[in-house]
Amino acid sequence: MDVQARIEELVARYGLPAAAGDQLARLLAALSAEPDPHTTVGDPSKAVDRHIADSLSGLELPELRSAARIVDIGAGAGFPGLPLAIALPGATVDLLEASRRKAAVIERLASAAGASNANPLPLRAEEWGATDGRNAYDVATVRAVAPLAVLVEYAAPLLRDGGALVAWKGQRDAEEEASGARVAEVVGLRPVSITSVEPFLGARDLNLHLYSKERSTPDRFPRRPGAAAKRPLA
Repeated sequence: MDVQARIEELVARYGLPAAAGDQLARLLAALSAEPDPHTTVGDPSKAVDRHIADSLSGLELPELRSAARIVDIGAGAGFPGLPLAIALPGATVDLLEASRRKAAVIERLASAAGASNANPLPLRAEEWGATDGRNAYDVATVRAVAPLAVLVEYAAPLLRDGGALVAWKGQRDAEEEASGARVAEVVGLRPVSITSVEPFLGARDLNLHLYSKERSTPDRFPRRPGAAAKRPLA
């Protein structure tokens, strides 16, 4: 299947707006042409699955589909945040990326795709969660960043009460999941579900971990930048 046909398939699968197919194609073209891409998967024939389809798999969770404000933590080259911004034009999607070079790439890709609701922020999650980002979001997304115990600590201060964390992870790990649940209890979250997804043919061991914010995060969070990763709570 060629790239355009694959995009059309994804648009139909998720019931995306009519303009989304063209925007996703422009995003892939811009990524392929980007001189500083910060991803090893830039060829549109591969990126359409590895980046676009994988990102859009989050739409299988209603919490993400209905979100008005989304924060993508550690956005890297812009995934899953940019495809989600295209898929959800009524939502505001802030993409947190501590590296200014990567944030600049996200800005160029968003502009090329016409994703005006995608906002790259060159900040760490801890910095944003201690200031204007605290309690600001319906959903936090994160893909390929850190263990679950670290991710829930990053996300909790950013989420409003009743908000949700959606974490893209690979093969399930009982010990990692248990650690994530223990830290979630500390920061006000609760593990809700783990959804196995197959965003493209041959995809294996891809799972969406959903947490809900059940109560306010204690004031001592976020900790100082880097503390969650260097000294995890569990």
